[in-house]
Amino acid sequence: MRTKWDERYGDAEYAFGTEPNDFLRDETGRIPSGGDVLCLADGEGRNGVYLAEQGYTVCSVDLSEVGLEKANRLAVQRGVSIETVVADLAEYAVGEARWDGIVSIFCHLPSAVRASLHERVVAGLKPGGVFILEAYTPDQLAHETGGPSSEDLLMTAAVLGCELSGLDLAVKREVERDVIEGSFHTGRAAVVQIAGCRPVV
Repeated sequence: MRTKWDERYGDAEYAFGTEPNDFLRDETGRIPSGGDVLCLADGEGRNGVYLAEQGYTVCSVDLSEVGLEKANRLAVQRGVSIETVVADLAEYAVGEARWDGIVSIFCHLPSAVRASLHERVVAGLKPGGVFILEAYTPDQLAHETGGPSSEDLLMTAAVLGCELSGLDLAVKREVERDVIEGSFHTGRAAVVQIAGCRPVV
């Protein structure tokens, strides 16, 4: 898997572009201002760098060292800095009550790995911390405009609602929209969108 992503990110071109995901851009304001944000599977850094530009302290985690090298270059070009960590999300220690925000944009993992990660995400948010996710749903298989070919890697709002049961979900929906992000996400897409907050007890 690491080799696949190293190869994809090996070109000079940014595979998914250099602009942030549209849903993330729309929902960023939910994350407490100036906080610490963890970006899961951040690849070449387009989302982490955007968040750093908004004043957040960002840690971008990805399996691909090649991708994260490009993320650091993009950060330098934009006049910001991010921390990058090469790690397998199946084993990555998110921490306890550590993050003001956690972001998961098209982070498609086997369902068992994903469920474990989401348990760690809920625990890793500070009270009042926010989780933002966009991913493809199984309906995406009919579109063929990007994303995994295995249904096990795709998500539904119902399943995510269960996996993230410790959060108050302000947004939990499945929609069809145009996703234009570099050469690998291009066209009409079926996605699930989540924005939720860890309750302040």
